[in-house]
Amino acid sequence: MTPAINLAKKSKVVHRVHEYSHDAASESYGSDAAEKMGVEAARVFKTLVVQLDTKDLAVGIVPVSSSLSMKLIARAAGAKKAVMATSADVERSTGYVLGGVSPLGQKKRLITFLDSTATAFPTIYVSAGRRGLEIELSPDGLLALVSGKLTELCP
Repeated sequence: MTPAINLAKKSKVVHRVHEYSHDAASESYGSDAAEKMGVEAARVFKTLVVQLDTKDLAVGIVPVSSSLSMKLIARAAGAKKAVMATSADVERSTGYVLGGVSPLGQKKRLITFLDSTATAFPTIYVSAGRRGLEIELSPDGLLALVSGKLTELCP
């Protein structure tokens, strides 16, 4: 079990865990997950950590088929600028390795934003905390677990 799965279980949020054979040579972990699970890429979301100009870290959860807008996440977080956090900062703050970063069960609770496209689906998929492991849950369930906010994050 990962901290992400443990949090979902403990909180009694309806979810399903999906395991697939991760391809280490894949250039995009999220696209690999969507393909291996046979799920449209718009329903599979990646967890990205950014460094705000306020020196805080924030999480943006966006479809693997889209890009995170630094301008939109900075605005959502009340900052002027955002850049991708370093891998060391991501791993230190979340407790997860890149390619397996889950928005759930992170070591340090970061301000979290979910792209508004998630509401187009009854359930979405996010990393369950390990490459090759996804957790499926409702957008509302995810927002409740991370105390997140729904907003537009993609250009």
